[in-house]
Amino acid sequence: MKNATTKVTPQGDSEVLIERTFNASRVLVFDAMTKPELLRRWYGPDGWEMIVCDIDLQVGGKWRFVTKRPDGKEIGQLGVYREIERPARLVNTEAWEDWDAGETLVSATFEEADGKTNFKTIILFPSREVRDAVLKSGLDHGVDASYNKLERMLTEMTVQNKT
Repeated sequence: MKNATTKVTPQGDSEVLIERTFNASRVLVFDAMTKPELLRRWYGPDGWEMIVCDIDLQVGGKWRFVTKRPDGKEIGQLGVYREIERPARLVNTEAWEDWDAGETLVSATFEEADGKTNFKTIILFPSREVRDAVLKSGLDHGVDASYNKLERMLTEMTVQNKT
């Protein structure tokens, strides 16, 4: 499952590796993924709207997102931050409000080289069945669409910071 810009790869029995390089500093990418005012601008594919973005960015702090699809369906996600090493690493749990599939563990790293950020996320699902259901639902397309929006936002922010 390789897209033009985002790579989504199943690993082992119950993991998915997501990789993307962003043309921005890792501080900016980290902030875009942890600050509500920035997350609201890019999270979700085109036509989706983030209607709730609550973040308590500290170890043990909780987060909750609710997105609204174009058809009106709302999707809630929530979790707890386990590790925060700004701007290098972020680890949190994730669960869904309308699907009792169990909790995932999401580990993200931000590595900067030549002004670009190599972003990697490993999602550990509670089972192969849950992982495969998420992959079948279009994880690769949704992540790629969201990260394309993120890339556009990062480019705008970088240009604004240079002027």
